[in-house]
Amino acid sequence: MHPAALIHGHEQAWSWLVLGVTAAALLAFAGLFVAALVSILGSRLSGGMKLAWVIFAFCAPFLGSLLWFAFGRRDAAEPVRR
Repeated sequence: MHPAALIHGHEQAWSWLVLGVTAAALLAFAGLFVAALVSILGSRLSGGMKLAWVIFAFCAPFLGSLLWFAFGRRDAAEPVRR
């Protein structure tokens, strides 16, 4: 086999690897975002707080989703204060 063909095959393998990793990361991100929205809407928070979290999740999808799971769900688990 010619050395140029080996290099081309190697580059093509790396291209497929990068494409696969990128696709997996995008699917994970989309799953995190959808899970955060479902969790927010199903929480026991008041309507105004749900709206605030949903707006934050849409404005900063990755950070908003992470912050929801790190801090928001804990607040949502507490009884609603009246």
